[in-house]
Amino acid sequence: MAENKILNASIRAGTGKGAARAARRENLVPGIVYGGGEEPIAINIKFNELFKMLKAGGFLSTLLTLVIDGKEQRVICRGVQRNVVNDLPIHVDFLRLSAKSRINLMIPVTFLNEDESVGLKKGGTLVVVRNEVELKVTAGDIPDHLEVDLADIDIGDTIHMSSITLPEGTRPMITDRDFVIANIGASKTVSLDDEDEEGAEEEAAEAPTEE
Repeated sequence: MAENKILNASIRAGTGKGAARAARRENLVPGIVYGGGEEPIAINIKFNELFKMLKAGGFLSTLLTLVIDGKEQRVICRGVQRNVVNDLPIHVDFLRLSAKSRINLMIPVTFLNEDESVGLKKGGTLVVVRNEVELKVTAGDIPDHLEVDLADIDIGDTIHMSSITLPEGTRPMITDRDFVIANIGASKTVSLDDEDEEGAEEEAAEAPTEE
């Protein structure tokens, strides 16, 4: 299961533009937590902590544990407002989740046994079409990554989404086709060697024989 990233926050006293501007002067980013059958909570987050997570990428599809004055809430970001001049965050919205909540997340793909791959041993090249896949998942059972075993994959073989085992209740967001994750293609070196061998065989076949 995917590990939650932790982000600390504090309850913001007051709402509205005045309170938000006051928070920004304190190097804080104002935000709100809503949903989950509870009342919305106005919060502040340290700018540096939020900016670090935003810079790492994938923030809008990352499951978070938001610690608000010591109380943990499982959330996912549903929007980041940015300054139009410098693109820095000025407000952030979070949605509360329960263990049974269904959400869309981008899950990374990990390739196993490259050293044992039949095709790669022959000189083939792994061509990754998707290094992450958007899945519909249950918040209480989110896979950390998807695994593709390359051990028996040969040159010319294609790995489709249907080849990957998913946790129960999880499905890809693309449902109208069995899309490609990766394939093992022949490298130029392999192709040239094959052509040289074929050329040699043709020359041998065409060469005159002595009587």
